[in-house]
Amino acid sequence: MTALRLAVLGPLRIWRGDVELDPGPRQQVYLLTLLLARAGRPVSASELIELIWDDDPPATALNTVQKYVGGLRRLLDPSFVRRRGNGYVFVAGPETLDLVAFRELVTEGRASGDLDCYVAALKLWRGSAGEGLDHGPAATAVFAALDGEFYDACVEAAELAVSLGRAERVLQPLLLAALMAPLHEPVQASLVTVLAAAGQQAEALAVYRAVRARLVDELGIDPGPALRAAHARVLERVPATTPARDAPALVGRRTELAVVRAAVDSALADETGLVLVEGEPGVGKTSLLAAAGAEAARRGVLVVRGQCGEDEGAPSMWPWVQAIGAVVDALPEAEREKWIAGELGRLLEPRDDVLGEPRGGVLTVPVRSDTGAQFRLFERVLALLGQVAARQPLMLLLDDLQWADVASLQLFGHVATGQPRRTVVVGALRDRAPVPGSELTRVLATASRNPRHRRTRLGPLDPGEVGELVRRETGRPVSADLARTVHERTAGNPFFVRELSRLLASSGDAAGLPTSVRDVVVDRTAGLDAVSGEVLRIAALIGREVDLGLLARAAGLGVPECLEGIGPIEALGLLASVPGDPFALRFPHDLIRESVTGTIPVAAVPRLHLRVADALEHEDDVETLAYHLWAAGPLADPARTADALVRAGRRAAAKSALAAAEQQLRSAAAIARAAGRAELELSALSQLIAVVGMRSGYAGSALDELDRAERLARGLGRERDATDFLYSRCATYSQTLQFDRARPLARRLLEHGEASADPIVRGYGVHAWGIHQWDLGNIGEAYRYLRRLDVPGRTDRETHRLRHDLLGLSPAILAQVTALHGEVDAARDLFERAAAAAGEDPHAVTLTASFTSTTAMFVGDAAWALRAAERGIAADPDFSFVFYGAYLRMNRWWARAVTGRDPAGAAAEIEALITATVLDPPLTGVSTRFGQLAEAWLAAGEPDRAADALDRAEDFLDRYGQRYAEGHILLQRARLHRARGVPADAAIERARVVSTQREAHLFARRAAALQDTATGR
Repeated sequence: MTALRLAVLGPLRIWRGDVELDPGPRQQVYLLTLLLARAGRPVSASELIELIWDDDPPATALNTVQKYVGGLRRLLDPSFVRRRGNGYVFVAGPETLDLVAFRELVTEGRASGDLDCYVAALKLWRGSAGEGLDHGPAATAVFAALDGEFYDACVEAAELAVSLGRAERVLQPLLLAALMAPLHEPVQASLVTVLAAAGQQAEALAVYRAVRARLVDELGIDPGPALRAAHARVLERVPATTPARDAPALVGRRTELAVVRAAVDSALADETGLVLVEGEPGVGKTSLLAAAGAEAARRGVLVVRGQCGEDEGAPSMWPWVQAIGAVVDALPEAEREKWIAGELGRLLEPRDDVLGEPRGGVLTVPVRSDTGAQFRLFERVLALLGQVAARQPLMLLLDDLQWADVASLQLFGHVATGQPRRTVVVGALRDRAPVPGSELTRVLATASRNPRHRRTRLGPLDPGEVGELVRRETGRPVSADLARTVHERTAGNPFFVRELSRLLASSGDAAGLPTSVRDVVVDRTAGLDAVSGEVLRIAALIGREVDLGLLARAAGLGVPECLEGIGPIEALGLLASVPGDPFALRFPHDLIRESVTGTIPVAAVPRLHLRVADALEHEDDVETLAYHLWAAGPLADPARTADALVRAGRRAAAKSALAAAEQQLRSAAAIARAAGRAELELSALSQLIAVVGMRSGYAGSALDELDRAERLARGLGRERDATDFLYSRCATYSQTLQFDRARPLARRLLEHGEASADPIVRGYGVHAWGIHQWDLGNIGEAYRYLRRLDVPGRTDRETHRLRHDLLGLSPAILAQVTALHGEVDAARDLFERAAAAAGEDPHAVTLTASFTSTTAMFVGDAAWALRAAERGIAADPDFSFVFYGAYLRMNRWWARAVTGRDPAGAAAEIEALITATVLDPPLTGVSTRFGQLAEAWLAAGEPDRAADALDRAEDFLDRYGQRYAEGHILLQRARLHRARGVPADAAIERARVVSTQREAHLFARRAAALQDTATGR
């Protein structure tokens, strides 16, 4: 396709190749211009509506935005205008959009001091950004900020050009900037200086006189210091020079920076690097990461950053959303779309349907949950990092790990364990306030096992380093006494030193300096008026980074009024604009935000949280909304809060942030219960049960919640839902070998089914009772009940997981029971039909293959077992379905053992899988697997090890009573006797008699066959 080029640094223009395109209707042009101005950053639909129509949007505003987005995607290419959450983002590289090219060139110029970069950047400008469009107050700030970037770059380029004696190279861009901003004194001063340096003193003096007159006439002020200094240099006819500017440098951190530099060296040498930086709040961890990242970028490393949020309302997995989003955006378009379409899409563009779709607000869940979803996501992250690093070394900076949610920490540990080559990972965390929690401690221990791991602690600055930092901050000489005073007051904490330096710069007096950061903030905010104070407090509750539109709505102000309120706060250094994003503000440090929140009266906190929640109501950030409603406590409608928490839980689960999802759903259920909202509580409980199942491997792990959900469903007259929950509870007891508790529930299910006209309820009854009989080893009884199962219709697993699994599990168990009953050919036919019904569904294929290969092991058909196991493993190569995946692999190793392919190695693999999956705590099938292990050790010629395995199998049989495989275990005991040269007739007869009594005719026949071989028949 012919290359597309867009220009927004002046009037909007679009070319495809050499052909200029018509951008379309006026509102479509305006929408595109706004998206280009925010290139690379998502813009929510509500922001776009506010920017286009200000405070008077039409009722059809959202439809209009969606219509014109569709038009833009057709005009340009869908890959440029992407949906992100409930908004949109324009993504393009420097070859496509002039704004991106400008920023990259300016960044390179600043880093290298290369005048050519500045000149190339400035030549991209043709007038004011988005020129020719009528901007309302909100949008005006967006384009004014872009123009401000141009002005700043012009001033910097002028200083550099004059210092190099090449002033004429920046003259034309400066003339344009001066025309665009006739009252911008730094720009006008730079123009005066450049004209003089280029030998045009008369023109320089004329510019000065014109600007001075305009300042006096329009603003009633005289020229400021910069313009006066430029004028003085012209009068003196001395070429203006720019003193060498100090490169940004850390104070007192050479050793620590060298540690990170060594890790980068490793990545550049085709190895890996892992560094953990720790220290007290304010000690300079973030500054160290920034300096290390800037240095690595100059060495050709792709640097991405993820910031963990202290505020509890931060979305789950937020640092990884930022970091992985940046990595994906660095990919070519085709590859980017491929990655987002896969598992990573759940992280970057999460859907809320990972738990399935609730029916009537109630979600039914599978007997066994998809425990591998998080593992698959983590593996895809590793694969992405590896692919990108293969092209360009990659540095991942993750700051403030002490605030990370559990899933973010788990992914950090996963990356640290499987770190791809040519990557360096640097994490920063506080070592106190707060002290690292248990999950962070576990992750740190995991990281420490990485052989490339380095851990460095930032300590306080010494008095000499404090003096140097004060000198840099104040621009004044610092005496040894003053340095010692500041050191004593701050204990060498760099952040506190900088804050005190602000006071010193304004007062010059070291007496009476505050003794804590909070005191500094309190002193600084004392003079704020009521509006600015309220704005500051709301901003602190929103978080470290604050969206301007959200802040204005929460404060009940228009954007212009909010900006007026922010002005005094910015002047005090408590809030700062975010470079490149005119919509965002940021607290310079967490300690400032913490200090502000600490000054908010307790009684005012819920009220302010509710205002933030109201401002968020129509945004897509459901996790943040839920947090603020929860924090508003009794001021918020409990139904609204519970509903938001349910939606937040679903969103967190979609990103595999299961701990966060569980916490949100528990809160939702508790709030709904307290408010007497049974339907809402049932909805929360059903989804909580699903999340607990995803974390533990069993949907029924939340037994108390299942019991409560069943009672709620029956009270609401929802028989099928109540049966779902009762069945899940019964299945949990069965899977955890608690058959004394499973039996009465299975009996209840059978009785409810027999009394019900609902075929689903009847199906649950015969299935549950048949499974219970199978567990107890009553094969004939199980066979008769399971054959009665007839649940009508198929169902999509995503819409009704429990019923889907019932339909998938019952045929597989019926086939196995049919084989155990002695009808092996009929069982093969049933398995073939079950495999065909499974189609391409990985879960169904894995389940069916697991039962097929286990049944083949009971039959003694190694070839059949191997075929089935390989088919199941191919459907789930990442071992996502842990239990069925483990059974498949055990069956594959068994088939190899009994066919003489390294039987000892195969037996060791089976033993390792047993230990990892079904032993602690003991789970269904544990005795079966020890019997299988015994057979493998016998094939390896290791009777003693086989005896140990059989002892354990029989111990589990006696202790828990799961006996469907007892005949197989007794047969292995008889075979062990033979291997040891001990008479086996009694053992064979016992296997035959027990199996016959239980109608396990397969094992009875195998016992008879074994006896025949003993007698030579």
